[in-house]
Amino acid sequence: MTEPSPPTEAPAAVTPRSRILAWAMWDFGATAVNAIVVTFVFSVYLTSTVGDDLPGPTSPASWLGRALALAGLVVAVMAPLTGVWVDAPSRRRRALAVLTGMVVLLTASMSFIRDDAQYLWPGLILLACTAACSELATVPYNAMLRQLSTPRNAGAVSGFGLALGYFGSVLALLVVYLGFISGSGDTRGLLNLPIEDGQNVRAAVLLVAAWFGLFALPLLVTVPAPVAGERAERIGVLDAYRRLGRALRDEWHRDRHVVYYLGASAVFRDGLAGVFTFGAVLGVTVYGVSQADVLLFGVAASVVAAVGAVLGGRADDWFGSKRVIVTSLSAMIAVALALLMLSGPAAFWACGLMLCLFIGPILSSARTLMLRMTVPGSEGVAFGLYTTAGRAATFLAPWLFSLFIDIFDSDRAGMGGLLVVLALGLAAMLGVRAPHRRILG
Repeated sequence: MTEPSPPTEAPAAVTPRSRILAWAMWDFGATAVNAIVVTFVFSVYLTSTVGDDLPGPTSPASWLGRALALAGLVVAVMAPLTGVWVDAPSRRRRALAVLTGMVVLLTASMSFIRDDAQYLWPGLILLACTAACSELATVPYNAMLRQLSTPRNAGAVSGFGLALGYFGSVLALLVVYLGFISGSGDTRGLLNLPIEDGQNVRAAVLLVAAWFGLFALPLLVTVPAPVAGERAERIGVLDAYRRLGRALRDEWHRDRHVVYYLGASAVFRDGLAGVFTFGAVLGVTVYGVSQADVLLFGVAASVVAAVGAVLGGRADDWFGSKRVIVTSLSAMIAVALALLMLSGPAAFWACGLMLCLFIGPILSSARTLMLRMTVPGSEGVAFGLYTTAGRAATFLAPWLFSLFIDIFDSDRAGMGGLLVVLALGLAAMLGVRAPHRRILG
């Protein structure tokens, strides 16, 4: 199949490395919020400590799932609107600054959530709002990639940003674990913070809020200023959704493979999220890995994924985004099949790290391919659709994971459900015609 030429772009000036580094540092800070607040620390504090004596038939974990599902619905509704609004480059810094500031403020507010069941509800609201704002902030952030890269180096820049994000999560996890969480007794961590009333966790979220604000600041200061004389058109809410509908219709008529790609990427990205989400659960319940070692595995996995993102970004510029995605998905399916048949902690570590090695290239190239398939000047709408499409399929991996466990009456079978999602994403991706021009010299 002959691949079409990429959208024509105006020649871009070489972006200073300091500006690219500032862009990547935002992701370095944002991943700390996702790792500490949404995944490993604050959410666990809410469900296992704050809500441990919650009355009623619904468990705190179930309420957490509902809160995050609602956050996902908000993102699905608001991401297209955000995308249309930040199509104008002059609005991107403003939107990113507002959303970043909200994440920092919401995260800092979590320090008021005490170990009392009545604080579960405000804690869940803060967590859901933080997750939604953090996800929405990726729309203007991803749209800035066009301002910071050229067709020659877009893959490398995207991979570098993703890799630095992984290293940010590793460093944040180590700092919080060693300083605030590790140990036993009435005080925890190297700082000897008391666990009474959740003081150690509440101090950790304050650190994470400051962490994100500090590492996001360089991008908000150094992002390219609007072109002289550029005026952003005023857009109302209804007009934004009308424009989005026209954009989706125009994309279908211009190149329906963009629409195909949005669907394919939504499926395989949900499969990747499922591997991350349920990998630790399978490690403990099926492969005999201790809960402490799972946290260490998470650190190692982030490092491996970061290395994979850098290597995948280079391969993207040379071989093309689609080839990197298809090859990496194929490799993940093969490794996951092997893991499905093996047992023991050693197998989990070896196969799990191999899976993570290919996750970085897929996520990096998925973002780059969206950029390559987008008409210059429509990055905001494109990444708004990209975010919305990803949210639209978030039910698939959890549903198939639980369905396979119920059918085969085995936690191990849940991996089979995740394999089905990855396979569906690969099959859909094979039908996408992706632009790529090999650039030499």
